[in-house]
Amino acid sequence: MNFKDLSLEEIIKKINSKETTREEVFEYFIKRIDKYDSKLQAFNFVNYEWLNKKDWILSWIPLAIKDIFCEIWVPTTSSSKILTDFKPPYNATVIENLLKEWASSLWKVAMDEFAMWSTTESSAFKKPFNPWWNNRIPGGSSGWSATAVASWLAPAALWTDTGWSIRQPASMCNIVWFKPSYWRNSRFWVMAMASSLDCPWTLTKTVKDSALLYDVMNWYDPKENTSLPWKDLINPEIWNKKDLKWYKIWVPKEYFEEGLDEWVRNRIEEAIMKLQELWAEIKEVSLPMTKYAIATYYIIMPAEVSTNLSRYDGLRFWHNSTEDYNSMDELFINNRYEWFWDEAKRRIVLWSYVLSAWFYDAYFKKATQIRTLIIDDFNKAFEEVDAIVSPVSPNVAWKAWEKINDPVKMYLSDAYTIPASLAWLPGISVPAWFAESEDEEKEMLPVWLHILTPRLKEERLFEIAYVYEQATKFAEKIAPWFDN
Repeated sequence: MNFKDLSLEEIIKKINSKETTREEVFEYFIKRIDKYDSKLQAFNFVNYEWLNKKDWILSWIPLAIKDIFCEIWVPTTSSSKILTDFKPPYNATVIENLLKEWASSLWKVAMDEFAMWSTTESSAFKKPFNPWWNNRIPGGSSGWSATAVASWLAPAALWTDTGWSIRQPASMCNIVWFKPSYWRNSRFWVMAMASSLDCPWTLTKTVKDSALLYDVMNWYDPKENTSLPWKDLINPEIWNKKDLKWYKIWVPKEYFEEGLDEWVRNRIEEAIMKLQELWAEIKEVSLPMTKYAIATYYIIMPAEVSTNLSRYDGLRFWHNSTEDYNSMDELFINNRYEWFWDEAKRRIVLWSYVLSAWFYDAYFKKATQIRTLIIDDFNKAFEEVDAIVSPVSPNVAWKAWEKINDPVKMYLSDAYTIPASLAWLPGISVPAWFAESEDEEKEMLPVWLHILTPRLKEERLFEIAYVYEQATKFAEKIAPWFDN
């Protein structure tokens, strides 16, 4: 059976109806990984052991797991040399939740080191390829997860998002991303990048698949102090809705100003017109604090990164530096200098500076105050509207290595996703069709519509996204370069 053309929901139905078996499903995706991953470079580590186990305990649907989620005795490295050969003796809570239901693990897809960067060019081990355009990036830091799903190496993938980590990869690889409110998912035993921003969730082919995984994964975790003490289930009646009557949808004018590519703007405006055809009321309102979001994020996030990465000294995992040292401090410095990649070192050094006693009030404290103003902006907006729409990225997928030596240019590509992360909002993206690249090739590349709702309003988010998805049917198959 050709499972690559089926959604997660459809695969589960076929297993339940005895049209196929879970063994057949697992073997199908393992064989695809065997055949194509050497070209796509998505996986750090693959679960071949399952095929040799007679009394296997894995369940129905194999998922690709970002190499930041701890799985018991499975190599988990965050794609960093400093964690080479680390095998945790525990599972992350979200992994436990999935295993208790119907999911199994294809094991680890690579990532930008410790989830830092937007280009999938900072992994210590692999550089993936966009499944549709092999000269372009799949987006970062979860680009490997996006590559795995978009190229049908897995029916869905587990990832984390801090500011943009999956929204860009999903839009650049033509698949659906979903991010819940910050408190919905436990972060327990998920390697921390920026603790007040990190959010685990999924990449899928359809909106309904995202909701299916949401029902399984969101759960109270007493071990996680930001976990909500209740479970949220999506009402299945929302899948019967055909229009968006009574919905007020807000278009922030700041997201359509300088920096947005003309072709991307045109496609998003067409998507907004489609929402109007579906009877949504469109309003234009202002988010005045948006202009401060990137600066705020790039103080708060790296400061938290610097704190979280301080635990990695190279002493416990991998091996020590061969450089001479006269103290333990010098040994740690040598290890961290050798085994961290450039972006990790950049964030550790620069944002240790903003946490220093002399500059804490001037930078970090001020950034947290501005974050509160950004949250207030969204709260005021949601008093008037039910949802907000915008582009996911100001650009279509850019060429590999195009921004690798210009971190500021790379940081600015996150302008439309960062404000929502700072405000802990749920979000989802759906296709808005294709836009022309601005380089000499003039390739047609996917553009995706970013939808946000107030905190803890995930059901509303799924409803709006599903109605739009069903009305447009834009997620068409494109001939992949690797399958020739």
